[in-house]
Amino acid sequence: METIVNKVAESGIITLDLANYIPKEELITGFDLKPFLFREMILREKDYRASLQTHDWEQYKNKYVAIYCSVDAIIPMWAYMLAATYLQPVALSVYFGAEKEMGKHMLLQNIAGIDATEYNDKRVVIKGCGDTSIPEAGYVAITEKLRPVVKSLMYGEPCSTVPIYKKR
Repeated sequence: METIVNKVAESGIITLDLANYIPKEELITGFDLKPFLFREMILREKDYRASLQTHDWEQYKNKYVAIYCSVDAIIPMWAYMLAATYLQPVALSVYFGAEKEMGKHMLLQNIAGIDATEYNDKRVVIKGCGDTSIPEAGYVAITEKLRPVVKSLMYGEPCSTVPIYKKR
């Protein structure tokens, strides 16, 4: 009887799944300035400050919070800054922009934090399929991060990869 050999397992290829670098969706939430506007158009400083003081900030505890305004209104820069001062003590992180943008921002931050030396002269496959949608910016960032150190960089699954880079 012939023994079946798993050549993929023996190849020494490291699979890197970028989904592991995206914060869980339930940890990302938004802070919309719309409810704080008069007639959804005007920010009144006195009313805004009073509303922020009575707002329930605990709902943002241990979350990544994206500050934005969902209506087309002119919002002074200090209004975002003031909201951030209330969020900063309770939130994990505060970001200006939509929640989807914050997920991308956090992905890029997490990729930037990877210790590339762990992949020195290794064969690395960046996982291409999965349940989590990965922004294109994540693939570009991981390529930029790993290309200088890896022996080879591939995209896909270990059993079926697209070569991206090979050290000469």
